[in-house]
Amino acid sequence: MLLFLLACSADPTPPRTAPLTPLRLGWQTTWATQGQVTAILDHEQLLTEAGFSTTLVPFAYGGPLNEGALAGAVDVLFTADQPALILHAKDPSWDVAGRLMYNRVGTLVPAEGGAAALEALRGKTLAVPFGAAAQREAYRALQGVGLDPARDLSVKNLGIEEILSLTAAGASGGRWGEVDAVAVWDPAFAQLEAGGARPVADGTAVGLVLVSTAWREANPGAEGRFLTALAAAWRVWRADPVGPNAWFEALAKADYPDGVLNRAAAVEPNLSPTEPIRTTLSDDDVRRLEQVADFMSAAGLLKSPVDVRGALLPGATAEPR
Repeated sequence: MLLFLLACSADPTPPRTAPLTPLRLGWQTTWATQGQVTAILDHEQLLTEAGFSTTLVPFAYGGPLNEGALAGAVDVLFTADQPALILHAKDPSWDVAGRLMYNRVGTLVPAEGGAAALEALRGKTLAVPFGAAAQREAYRALQGVGLDPARDLSVKNLGIEEILSLTAAGASGGRWGEVDAVAVWDPAFAQLEAGGARPVADGTAVGLVLVSTAWREANPGAEGRFLTALAAAWRVWRADPVGPNAWFEALAKADYPDGVLNRAAAVEPNLSPTEPIRTTLSDDDVRRLEQVADFMSAAGLLKSPVDVRGALLPGATAEPR
């Protein structure tokens, strides 16, 4: 009788699963270590576990990614500080939800016969993808040695894939074709170093997670779930330092020389076993972003000023996860 009553009282319908939140994630196929993080999220289905139905939307670098964001093609994106500020200046509905990573950017010349130092680039040609953090750091370094990028050099706008194709053809007479120097980011930075290029300046950019207001308001709390999944991805990478490189290469349809991706990832504290996993901005990060915004305004890289602190969502500067 007891079994009969229990059977009668049981709900014959299975529990309903909450619908997954649609998510279009914009990511960059030529950017480490963002690429490995994206690959981990995909390979380990961490975003599905966090309640998202995800479409990965690939872009070559930050400039085209901004165009996709402005066209409404993505909901969340991984980008660097400079393109993030440019995007927010053009469309304030894109805000910073948290920190993605740190990465190297730098200016390089051919190791054989190239400019002896940054000062020697006066009158030379520099190739850089416009709108990328590498452009800002190259300009900052040039100004630091008394060169005006607008007057003292010829600066050429080349996409990152064009730059890699140009340098892969080899240097002659201390130049890559008609170009004397290039400004890039990792893993292209590490790849060029390994292939016979010499850095004459380098710097660090802050990678950021940006979310659109429309997506955030349509899905309350979704950005918090996303950042929790991002922290989980870093934990996966700590536990498996080999797999994510291969997953990234497969996802980006790329093949990097041995050691290049590990060299690119070496600057990221989230991969250190002694550091807390952090997907939020520190006070130093915020100050750095403000300095970046000031420099970009002075250099004419921003058409209108950006209130950096006003672009940060609540929780973007919270404690480590």
